[in-house]
Amino acid sequence: MKLEYFIAKRLITAKDHKSSISAPIIKIAITAIALGMIMMIVSIATGMGLQQKIRQKVSAFNGHILISGYNDNNSDVSTKPISLKQAFYPKFKNVDGIAHVQAVASKAGIIRTETAFEGIIFKGVGKDYQTTNLEEYLIEGRLPNFKTNLNEEVLISQYLANRLGLKLNDKFVTYFMKENSEGYNLRNFNIVGIYNSGFQEFDASYIIGDIRHVQRINKWKPNEIGSFEVFVDDFTQIEQKGQQVYDETSSTLDTQTIVEKFYYIFEWLKLFDFNIIVILIVMIAVSTINMVVALLVLILERTQMIGILKSLGANNWSIRKIFLYNAAYLIGRGLLWGNIIGIGLLLLQKYFGIIKLNPESYYVNEAPVDINLFYILLLNIGTVAICLLVLLIPSYIITKITPSKSIRFE
Repeated sequence: MKLEYFIAKRLITAKDHKSSISAPIIKIAITAIALGMIMMIVSIATGMGLQQKIRQKVSAFNGHILISGYNDNNSDVSTKPISLKQAFYPKFKNVDGIAHVQAVASKAGIIRTETAFEGIIFKGVGKDYQTTNLEEYLIEGRLPNFKTNLNEEVLISQYLANRLGLKLNDKFVTYFMKENSEGYNLRNFNIVGIYNSGFQEFDASYIIGDIRHVQRINKWKPNEIGSFEVFVDDFTQIEQKGQQVYDETSSTLDTQTIVEKFYYIFEWLKLFDFNIIVILIVMIAVSTINMVVALLVLILERTQMIGILKSLGANNWSIRKIFLYNAAYLIGRGLLWGNIIGIGLLLLQKYFGIIKLNPESYYVNEAPVDINLFYILLLNIGTVAICLLVLLIPSYIITKITPSKSIRFE
């Protein structure tokens, strides 16, 4: 064991050290580091969790990349059909990283009951629809069966069901306006499932049913659909994959990523990255300042020891390492408690959902968390490295202490 490490260990465990004037300052420094680590862990986990949850919800209802005809308008309603027979369907073989492709078609309508009415978007899906995207949000009943003959089963949001006074297994009438003509088409549907995504923009509009209803209402052929929804394996590459998909599709088709379509949501999400960075900078700065104060007090309190060590032949760097080892130990204690409390709070939120959020403002019902141990490890390593690097500056005061004066210092 190196001499400086041995002395630092004795310094840490010394009784006079614990009862000295530096003791409360050290406790404050450890507490500041622990609180800072809690804040940093919670901010990263909740910020990233919220971003992932919202991206997941947006993609569950729209896919990651949308392929539609140029004649389609900017709304969510399919106006002009495109052919189902495409080179990229059902497998997008020309672009790597494409997980799934599904065909959909949407139609605007009005649900009318005895007490209320609501405008809705009927999203028609087929046998290729990836139902796992909606299973997480299903709160009652089951998902409609899209793999058999045409049926009246639909999935409706809890928001719409409450506003219309509907419940599971109820039947309701929906009116669809005819294209380029007067009058309307009437369809009866049966509620077999109720979902709640917490995303008000979708919950207030979408009901999910069989795509063949939209095809019959619009008088489309069985191989005509409204658009394709493409899912990618890695969301971080969505812009790159979006361009590749565009290059591999027909010139009569347009592509759009959900980042482009819902730009206002994703621009808002980018603010969380900025907020996380600000919190990290502030918390690390506070922790470092407290450690600088604690280290300076330790040095001044141990001036006689520094003088004795120098008189015995110890060089400045060896003595500085003694105090840096001591500081590293104190930082480690603070980080240990910060990690235990921070991760504990995240686990409570993850499994019990204690903190609730307003879905109209945050698109989720409760604060989501993403406990990424790799990021937490990097955060701990980065905090220790930054603190120790900054502490090199105040430890320089040791080089100015002379044995002749310090041994008489009281």
